[in-house]
Amino acid sequence: MRTDELDFELPESLIARSPAQPRDSARLLVVSRSDDSVREDAHVRDLPRFLRVGDTMVFNTTRVVQARFAGRNLDTGGKVTGLYLEPGAEHGTWRVLLKMRRHRPGIRIEIGQGVLLTLVRKETDDGVWLVSVEGGGDALERVGLPPLPPYILSARRHAGESEDRPEDVGQYQTVYADEPGSVAAPTAGLHFTPELLRSLSDMGVWRADVTLHVGRGTFQPVEVDVLEEHPMHSEWCRIDPATFERLVSVRSEGGRVIPVGSTSCRTIEAFAEFGRAGEIETDILISPGYQWRLTDGLMTNFHLPRSTLIAMVSALFPGGAERVREIYAHAIEQKYRFFSFGDAMLILP
Repeated sequence: MRTDELDFELPESLIARSPAQPRDSARLLVVSRSDDSVREDAHVRDLPRFLRVGDTMVFNTTRVVQARFAGRNLDTGGKVTGLYLEPGAEHGTWRVLLKMRRHRPGIRIEIGQGVLLTLVRKETDDGVWLVSVEGGGDALERVGLPPLPPYILSARRHAGESEDRPEDVGQYQTVYADEPGSVAAPTAGLHFTPELLRSLSDMGVWRADVTLHVGRGTFQPVEVDVLEEHPMHSEWCRIDPATFERLVSVRSEGGRVIPVGSTSCRTIEAFAEFGRAGEIETDILISPGYQWRLTDGLMTNFHLPRSTLIAMVSALFPGGAERVREIYAHAIEQKYRFFSFGDAMLILP
């Protein structure tokens, strides 16, 4: 499909700079995949009203790493910002995405008291470097920052607000986060509270937990004219056999599978294609025309224009991207808050 079909205009004032408090007070736009007349403005706390006994919601239990860092080049004194991606193949090394004026092996970067990075070698043309790390295995926990998306930091800066806030550490993490490994949050899950999860369980909605570690591809803009030519970064994901078997059998028992967020959706569809449970690396791209295997509906935030995430949402509707543009136009008119800290949409079958 053409990438410009996924474009839309958004007033900067609708980019959420902080999450709703409490989490489940965020607004929820409820629509249907099959019936264009279904449209209700609600709140996340109303979720039990739209679900039914036997439905299954799928949650990505990955935990966000404090992956963003800021420091200085010890050779020049210049400012350096970066994003931790993953451990390097060699002991005591990281793979990082760096933003700095000059790069060359041997440059030392101080990112916090007692934490020193030394550039070893450039690994990709877009700024990924292998660095050696001095400062211990808990360096990121001590000096790292929540990896908030650049558009949140920019919106705060333009509003004259502080880019980093102490409360970001807790707010940019789901209440059910478990295994560390992501450099971005599965943001639809940020809306859930323990009380809401308990309410859903009490009414007979089953919870399926999967894990997908969100990688740097989540920040990668689509820069090609044809979406299918976009290079997807692979991400590690896991699902256990009992969960997979349950998801496969939900429809036969009269229920519906509704992933919470694009990462949960990508995980179960990747494993449906794989054919069995376990651990895999997936670079699945879901766009209009995709044949859904396990997904019946979706709870998701409002996404960036010209993104693979909007393409995924478009694939759920017979009207494709045109239908999503209509839904987004309503959300903009009603002043829903957009992107990672924003409001949500529930897409029912």
